[in-house]
Amino acid sequence: MALSKIQPASMDLTANYTFTGTNSVAGLEYAEKKLATLTASSSSTLSFTSSIDNTYNIYKFRFIEIHPSHDGNVDFGFQCSTNTGSSYGVTLTSTFFDAYHYENDASAAVRYLTSRDLAQSTSFQPLSVNTAVADADQHVSGELFLFDPSSTTFVKHFTSTTQTASDGGSDDFSDNAYIAGYFNTTSAIDAIQFKFPSGNIDSGTIEMYGIN
Repeated sequence: MALSKIQPASMDLTANYTFTGTNSVAGLEYAEKKLATLTASSSSTLSFTSSIDNTYNIYKFRFIEIHPSHDGNVDFGFQCSTNTGSSYGVTLTSTFFDAYHYENDASAAVRYLTSRDLAQSTSFQPLSVNTAVADADQHVSGELFLFDPSSTTFVKHFTSTTQTASDGGSDDFSDNAYIAGYFNTTSAIDAIQFKFPSGNIDSGTIEMYGIN
């Protein structure tokens, strides 16, 4: 890249220069396209039953301000389908750990939660910890990635990270959860459903993206 000085300047660090070469910036590593958005309004479930196919290698689900109607220890979760949403209960194995910190600074820890991992189970996979929302401003937000769901050769991996503002009884706390696992099927996954184990999704939005 050549430099051409516009005006003379002897040891003048304020001199102006013009670039006659080219400059390149690395492009994005991937491109994502929004495919659908679901908005809850006292909804028992939120389900994506179309557009999950072999068009994209990765599907990302972004959930924003998911607020349950039930004030109790309920974990926001998901399951998948191989029959376009006629049923949800694909066998999966997963791991779950989190880091939490109370507002009053009374307790903080990183822990592995065997109560929320699954082993060859058809249950809904928890994505949050104790979404007990005694306060109207508390919710869970995060992302879930589902890898190559249309493959008929491999099992289907997923990873998720969530952040919950929740009521811990003695005080409110922040919880950052990390979940990963795989659906133990070589059948194509073509639908996904989100819900709480009891009560409705009072409000919140889930967006689906395709990534190649």
